[in-house]
Amino acid sequence: MDKMWSGRFSASASSLLDEFNASIMYDRKLYREDIEGSLAHAAMLAKQGVLNTDELRQITDGLNQIIKEIESGEFEWKIEDEDLHMGIEKRLTSLIGDAGKKLHTGRSRNDQVAVDFRRYVLRKNADIVKALKLLMQEVIVVADKHTNTMIPGMTHLQHAQPINFAFHLAAYLSMFKRDIERFESSAERNNISPLGCAALAGTPHPVDRNMTAEILGFDSVSVNCLDTVSDRDFALEILFNISTMMMHISRLSEELVMWSSYEFGFVELSDEYSTGSSIMPQKKNPDVPELLRGKTGRVYGSLMGLLTVMKGLPLAYNKDTQEDKEGVFDAVETAEISLEILKEALKTMEVKSHNMESACAIGHLSATDLADYLVAKCDIPFREAHFITGRAVAKGEEIKIDLSKMDLTDLQAIDERIGEDVIEYLGLRHSMNARTSEGGTATVRTQEQLEYFKNYLKG
Repeated sequence: MDKMWSGRFSASASSLLDEFNASIMYDRKLYREDIEGSLAHAAMLAKQGVLNTDELRQITDGLNQIIKEIESGEFEWKIEDEDLHMGIEKRLTSLIGDAGKKLHTGRSRNDQVAVDFRRYVLRKNADIVKALKLLMQEVIVVADKHTNTMIPGMTHLQHAQPINFAFHLAAYLSMFKRDIERFESSAERNNISPLGCAALAGTPHPVDRNMTAEILGFDSVSVNCLDTVSDRDFALEILFNISTMMMHISRLSEELVMWSSYEFGFVELSDEYSTGSSIMPQKKNPDVPELLRGKTGRVYGSLMGLLTVMKGLPLAYNKDTQEDKEGVFDAVETAEISLEILKEALKTMEVKSHNMESACAIGHLSATDLADYLVAKCDIPFREAHFITGRAVAKGEEIKIDLSKMDLTDLQAIDERIGEDVIEYLGLRHSMNARTSEGGTATVRTQEQLEYFKNYLKG
């Protein structure tokens, strides 16, 4: 009967229950947050007169020794201790005796784990933001070299209009910026301290919640203790934010897979971030972006898992909530390595500009420009201009010439109102640079977008 809570029980817990009930083998990842929370709690209890100076010193020294033991690998994690809180408290009591038993005054494991987990999530929010910014910087490095490199802009995966490669990459910069804003917004909203809420209703002990909040770096304390000990919105938010970020990464990964194929030939991933086949010696497989696509589904699973855990829980804390951490830990680790390896893959990737530009001459990418020309130069209503352009495209298909290279004679045979100046309008580079509306693909506008993101990252 060595459980901290076993006073009410007459029989020991079965070993099967110990195994089923324990979280210590994964929640020990929160050891630093847990011990820092205990140090703050002890300092507050001493200020409030619950602990004397000698007891505070013993507790502080004991907790600092436990940190050293954990980080050196000496600390023994025991499944029968259930969770890291009990494991650390038990070790503290064995080191310093009765003073260690006073540490839990005015708190519960319910607010204790809420503090630990919330601080972990806040820390990882900041880490992921830093990694996202590094990824954005690398995307900008690639984009800066290709503000004038044309690539087919697509809708429905069909050639649509000529854009530049930097403009395409700037779309992902926009996505990653929104990801950063979500993480930052979530951190601001959830930077509140649960400590002092105890089990669910607060505590009769004279705790100073604002003091511990300040020590631990929280902006404020929570308003309602019943909500606080059972709230896992912060964990759901980081899972949603990671899922959305990974969806963006997966979209880019899908394009890297396509672009690196022989059919596209737009990029070549370096040997460092490619793999081969066990049977086909010629293969160079884009395993990094493929794995990034796959790991996105893994993260989605963690989000759906925790949403499902939380959906039917009555207030306040329930043991179901113990299932909150493994998915978050896994999603965070997946996010961190995904951001790092994508950054490195982009850094070492070869961009095949010639192939990109050659692809722009397939699919009549300047068709919209012919329609715009007929509207602007010939005063033809757009719907009629659209029809005429469709006939021109059909003619190009018939004679197997892209619209951007068709002779004036062929175009005027379709509509005699077409003038000689149409040839300039149908040029692919002219088409790209004609789109000068704010946010457009013209090189000058793309350069403005890159400058915007550079300034954003400078903060």
